[in-house]
Amino acid sequence: MIEVQDLTKRYGAKLAVDKVSFAVGESEILGFLGPNGAGKTTTMNILTGYLSSTDGKAMINGIDILEEPIKAKKLIGYLPEQPPLYMDMTVDEYLKFVYGLKKCKLPMRSHLNEICELVKITDVRKRVIKNLSKGYKQRVGVAQALVGNPPVLILDEPTVGLDPKQIIEIRTLIKKLGKNHTVILSSHILSEVQAVCDRIVIINRGKIVADDSSDRLVHNLSNDHKLIVRAEGNASEIKKLLSTIPDMQEVRINKENIEPGVAEIYLTAKDGCDIRRDVSKKLSSRNYPLLMMKSNELTLEEIFLKITTGDIYGHADKIEASMENKLAGK
Repeated sequence: MIEVQDLTKRYGAKLAVDKVSFAVGESEILGFLGPNGAGKTTTMNILTGYLSSTDGKAMINGIDILEEPIKAKKLIGYLPEQPPLYMDMTVDEYLKFVYGLKKCKLPMRSHLNEICELVKITDVRKRVIKNLSKGYKQRVGVAQALVGNPPVLILDEPTVGLDPKQIIEIRTLIKKLGKNHTVILSSHILSEVQAVCDRIVIINRGKIVADDSSDRLVHNLSNDHKLIVRAEGNASEIKKLLSTIPDMQEVRINKENIEPGVAEIYLTAKDGCDIRRDVSKKLSSRNYPLLMMKSNELTLEEIFLKITTGDIYGHADKIEASMENKLAGK
């Protein structure tokens, strides 16, 4: 549905976007991430036809946004970070205005009713927009993007400034929209991206530095053979017991007192070995209650920081291999 090929944008001597390439399939929700100044907003502005590229192509359902902008823009619903609302209009007046602006051919009454029902703004349709809460204004912004039923939605920071309840509501709405639309979501709230998106693209210094599902990014760039275990009992005895596991490489005790009578142990298995079941069996054989066992994987926030700051602690080869596999279709 969306295809970006060697997209490049220069501002004089500054290279803002450097041969960026990625594709987004039908009914896929893509998280598009990057630090300030990375080229993320520039790329999104080119995709929506707001900016022209210096080189490369941006295609919406096979239509070049530069060569046939009007035709391509009809396929896009866009919600910028600041929703383009006319504050002195009522919600109804505004949506009818957008309907006319987009030259929508769908039956107006039923189409707008359907959109308002979907984004849950039916009860505020007669209210003036400036009197609405931030959450409702965001919903009205999403509603205008849906006018004309475009197959592609581009949402830039759709939950910025919302309270936790409103964030959950918008997140649920985006998931619902992803069933029938191709969605590009830009957000600085990485937990939100991880919860909503099927795939994540990270851009840094104008280049794509990661492109994969959040789970695979976390797995590929973490020391996934490390575990943190908490068990009730004597720490030294538990360490000695777990050291007898054949595939165990290292056992370390956390010397900080987490809670009385509870030992926290850091375990490192040999590469490619899963020791979780052996750990559980060993502890139960000596009646040491297992209180917690978790993988010592990086969070998406940590991965984002490591990738975008270059502080990746030896994981550069994993990033490169992951990107090569992605390009090879593996």
